[in-house]
Amino acid sequence: MYPYVRLGYTLLKERRSTPIGMFDVHWSEHRAWPWDTDMFGELNNGRILTLFELGRWGVTQRTGFMGLIFKHKLAFAVAGASVHYRRRIPIFAKYQMRTHFLGFDDKFMYVDQSMWMGDVACNQLLLRAAFTKNRKLFAPSDALDLYGQQVASPKLPDWVQNWSDADATRPWPPIV
Repeated sequence: MYPYVRLGYTLLKERRSTPIGMFDVHWSEHRAWPWDTDMFGELNNGRILTLFELGRWGVTQRTGFMGLIFKHKLAFAVAGASVHYRRRIPIFAKYQMRTHFLGFDDKFMYVDQSMWMGDVACNQLLLRAAFTKNRKLFAPSDALDLYGQQVASPKLPDWVQNWSDADATRPWPPIV
């Protein structure tokens, strides 16, 4: 089940937090609850993707982008993801999530997210998202123009650009 209660808590908490810039890192604290874990007593890999979504809502709230999304009836749809699972997060463990927008190109906004226990990186998600309006793609630059500031994208890190370029060669629809 989707963590609606935690989503509500996240939105209320981050609404009261200090605003951050569009490309600043948003840090949030979490705990691995029993309903987040698998039969081995650690965060379930599918649930990790859902929990990362809470981090994206948090950064969207703190950057002020949340109001813009609702005001202009935009959606933020996941258009691709690459995940590294490296360390287990056991039941009841506290962990920190770090989320930040890396930049954008003509179609997508790129987001980097990671989970940490202390100084140990456990998981990382590279995600690209598309803005949509009325079920049609809406360029990130146009969405950011609505933000009220002239926001230029930082140069995407090479590893992000390489991932995007490689993914563009992937056949669609899938060849089965």
